[in-house]
Amino acid sequence: MHPDRRLRGHGALLRACAASGLLVATAWAVDESGKPAAPIYGVTIPDGYRDWRLIAPALEDAPLNELRAVVGNDRAVAAYRDGTLPFPDGTVLVKLAWKRMPSTEFESATVPGRATTVQVMVKDAKRYAATGGWGFGRFIDGKPVDEAQHQTCFACHEARVRDHDFVFTRYAR
Repeated sequence: MHPDRRLRGHGALLRACAASGLLVATAWAVDESGKPAAPIYGVTIPDGYRDWRLIAPALEDAPLNELRAVVGNDRAVAAYRDGTLPFPDGTVLVKLAWKRMPSTEFESATVPGRATTVQVMVKDAKRYAATGGWGFGRFIDGKPVDEAQHQTCFACHEARVRDHDFVFTRYAR
C-alpha cells in the first residue's frame, strides 16, 4: 500500500491528539534511515564506526576524568597520514569516551569504566558552510543530546582550533 494511503486514515487521530496536547515534539529527529539524528546538524552515528582505524587516544582530566579514543573513516585516516588540511569532504571522525577508573585486576592501571558519549564530526563544506564545513553530533546511549548542547560545539572548536580546520585531535604516530 502506498504510504500516503496508510496515513490518510490517521489524519483525524493526529488532529485530535494535537488539539488535546497529546503530541509532544522530540528533542531530536531521525534521518531518512530512521536513525536518531542530532539537532541542528542532522548528524547520525555512522554504521560500523567501531571497526574504523584509531586516530589517537586521549585522557581528559577532571572534571570529566575520561579515557577517549578518536577513530576515523578511510578519508580521515588518509588526510591525517598525508597532512591534508583542510580535511576533505566526506571525512568523518568519531570520539568515544569512557569514565576512567582504576583496574581491579592490575595495580596502578587505569581502565575504561562506563561509556559516557559518542561524538561525531562530519565534513561537508556546502552543507555546513556556516560552521567551518563541519556538522556535529553528540550522543548518550545512542540518542542525541539536546539542541542547547549542540549549539556549543562549533563555538568551542572555533575558539580553540580554527587553525587546524576546527579539529582538536592530532594523529598519533
